[in-house]
Amino acid sequence: MSDTELDFDDLKRRMQGAISVLKTELGGLRTGRASASMLDPVLVNAYGSLTPLSQVATVSVPEPRMISVQVWDKSQVGAVEKAIRESNLGLNPVVDGTLLRLPVPELNEERRLDLVKIAHKYAEQARIAVRHVRRDGMDMLKKMEKDGNISKDAHHDAGESVQKMTDEMILQIDDIVAKKETEITQV
Repeated sequence: MSDTELDFDDLKRRMQGAISVLKTELGGLRTGRASASMLDPVLVNAYGSLTPLSQVATVSVPEPRMISVQVWDKSQVGAVEKAIRESNLGLNPVVDGTLLRLPVPELNEERRLDLVKIAHKYAEQARIAVRHVRRDGMDMLKKMEKDGNISKDAHHDAGESVQKMTDEMILQIDDIVAKKETEITQV
């Protein structure tokens, strides 16, 4: 990239990164149905470091309201159980040897509303991240105009493109969170 042009692909990649983080976070919110992705955010204190659950166990969904976690190393069962209990997902593991069964309870109305609030909080964090990327792009444009690398008109046109990209990403975020809200509130 030269000093005379803005890297729109980089801005778009960074904005899409915020959206992929949002999708991951929303995947961890449970909707009353069992899903292996609910446990994606769980980190286990294994072998002296925080490790994603998927690296110490196999997660499966044998029934619509049950998740099973098969821990590979018997010595890690306690750490996995503790990580799941402390993950704030509202799941209580039942330990059977190296297998943990996680019944997924029915959601009550209060918990549904809490989950919707959390989903909106995640969405706002994603919007803020996208706006930070926009600000970076606009700052680069200002610097390029100040340094004489682009004209005022080119700065204006590129700025409009950055804003349009930002608006599209914010719409995507709003759409994603609206779908998740519907998923959470459906009984």
